[in-house]
Amino acid sequence: MNFDHTIVPSTDRQASASFYSEVFGLPDARTEGPFAALDLGNDVSLYIAGWHRTVARQHYAFLVDEDEFDEILARVAARGGVHWADSSATKVGEINHDDGGRGAYFRDPDGHFLEIITVRYGGRPLTAPGA
Repeated sequence: MNFDHTIVPSTDRQASASFYSEVFGLPDARTEGPFAALDLGNDVSLYIAGWHRTVARQHYAFLVDEDEFDEILARVAARGGVHWADSSATKVGEINHDDGGRGAYFRDPDGHFLEIITVRYGGRPLTAPGA
């Protein structure tokens, strides 16, 4: 079984799609039904919705390589964003070194808590074909 997509609730589909595309260095979103679809590197997509007036904040974690980690944090900073080392958002501007890698948290335009990590929790190896 493979995970195919998840829907990211948003108050502004285009603003959120642009944020994810820019911060994660992804191609521009494509339209798929009522969604702005962004393809990730492992054949999984984020479908950005845009019809919500308010959203329940979610947490999304992304496994990235060392170079991507630095690039993403630089793009977050260039947009005036803040990042934290911890999920409690108390260690402003810091990164963590959990499981022998690096990790950081930041928010998207709707307040979803995004996490980037360079090593999976517990140091789990990748198991998906082609990963």
